[in-house]
Amino acid sequence: MRANSRFEHVQPIGLDVVAAAAGNDPDVLRLENLDTDVPPPPAAVEATTRSLAECSGNSWLPLTGLPELCQAVAADLRVRTGLDYDPVRQIAITSGGMSAFMPVLMSTTEPGDPVVLTDPTYAGLLQRVRLSGARPHLVPLRVIDGHWRLDREALAEVRSAAALLLMSPSMPSGVVFDRADWAVIAQVCERTGAYLIYDAAMERIVFDGHPRINPCRVDGLAERTIIVGSVSKEYRMIGWRIGWVAGPPDIMSRVMLATIYNTTVSGGFAQLGAAAALREPSGVAEAVAEYQARHDTVVAQLDGLPVVRAGGGWSCLVDAEALGLTATELSDRLLERGRVAATPMTAWGVSVAPRYVRLVFSNEPVKRLGELRSRFEAALP
Repeated sequence: MRANSRFEHVQPIGLDVVAAAAGNDPDVLRLENLDTDVPPPPAAVEATTRSLAECSGNSWLPLTGLPELCQAVAADLRVRTGLDYDPVRQIAITSGGMSAFMPVLMSTTEPGDPVVLTDPTYAGLLQRVRLSGARPHLVPLRVIDGHWRLDREALAEVRSAAALLLMSPSMPSGVVFDRADWAVIAQVCERTGAYLIYDAAMERIVFDGHPRINPCRVDGLAERTIIVGSVSKEYRMIGWRIGWVAGPPDIMSRVMLATIYNTTVSGGFAQLGAAAALREPSGVAEAVAEYQARHDTVVAQLDGLPVVRAGGGWSCLVDAEALGLTATELSDRLLERGRVAATPMTAWGVSVAPRYVRLVFSNEPVKRLGELRSRFEAALP
């Protein structure tokens, strides 16, 4: 096979390997993948079913999204950001949030351009930067008083960047940026002329009263922020595979063209279901309360072990090296001895992430998570 430089530093995501090793054993605690058993909004299910029955949305057009969904996204963003997005010129519908990032990266970077991410960050973001031909510049997260914090000093040292690709709450750490974090981010964007590519997929899934700050409400960021959202996490609609990109009109003309050539069009049936989720009561607050209960159960079960609290999201991290193991060794031991499927973070960063194992609490109820301590004890040396 001929060499291809785009793949030189791209790493496998890892969670699929763990999932395959776990198989279908019902005894295994499934903490390796970002699935959820919390049901999607009933209105979304009903609208999707009705669309299938009526065969509405069964078309290639419009290539960048059905007007009904683009308008619903614009209305939702107006509440979150305080901005009025033109549904035609400033919003593109994508096949899930993740499929949006390659068109956005292709539209905002040249080969070799630095793109700032945190370490840890979602492997799907880090590896897409590498595949796009851009160059990741990783800024570490630090554990302070048992919580993740952005290393603002390290971020402030960034002198060159085409984009900052950030998420809050972030996968896999669950870090939530506060106003001081966003202020430093704004300063870096202004100094470097970078876009902020903001993954908003978990924006409302925050715990413990953390402030929920949309960057478009931070001075200096609205005019340079490209928002990527989806119905997968807040609305528990993973299988619909519907996301969107919203941003300034000039860059969105490129993003729309790249999106069309990337996926042509997102599924019309699913788009109509997503529009219903955005318009109708969605159960986000109830889902967040359930996720917080699960997160708190995990932390309580692992009291005394090096688990880091999440500020939000669907997962938290355990420091394998603090237990005298590599992340891969801990992952293997947890599955073989404790019947816990958990993904090592070897592809989710460079200096920080590889020492951690991720525990996803979104797909297991509190009762089952109450077994986590005994399962860890069975796995540890």
